[in-house]
Amino acid sequence: MFWAIASTVVGAAMATSMIFVRLKASKKPTNAVRIILPPLFMSTGAFMFVVPMFRVEWSQVLEAICVGVLFSILLIRSSQFQIKDNDIYLVPSKQFAFILIGLLIVRIILKLIVGHTISVGETSGMFFLLAFGMIVSWRIAMLVKYSRIKKTLDKSKQKIPLSD
Repeated sequence: MFWAIASTVVGAAMATSMIFVRLKASKKPTNAVRIILPPLFMSTGAFMFVVPMFRVEWSQVLEAICVGVLFSILLIRSSQFQIKDNDIYLVPSKQFAFILIGLLIVRIILKLIVGHTISVGETSGMFFLLAFGMIVSWRIAMLVKYSRIKKTLDKSKQKIPLSD
């Protein structure tokens, strides 16, 4: 029971920090590296599967990643970019905080439901995979949106050659 409460508190703290990080990030121009880095940093968490307690079956891996991808749809829809002063910025979304809080609540409910049927370690592994599936698919979609806007910006920056 302690681990379930502790992981819920950590999840809430992470969601809160994500809201502040997102708000701060919207004040600076973004680039592809800033979009790609969070999933790369998070991927180190996969080392948890070295410990047998956290390992899950392949069907559970697939389930968790699919749920994460479904959850990411809300984040993808709330992530928009804009061009300001020839730079690309992430538009701060008022929906983002509510979406993250809503996803956290759904995650807690799922944890309470699933936590009775599988061990705390397996639950932790599944929720890591869910979060990883969510952030990877969200960031891929952001990278695609960013690339499209960057192409548009680059085309508008190209000088039109004068004809003789």
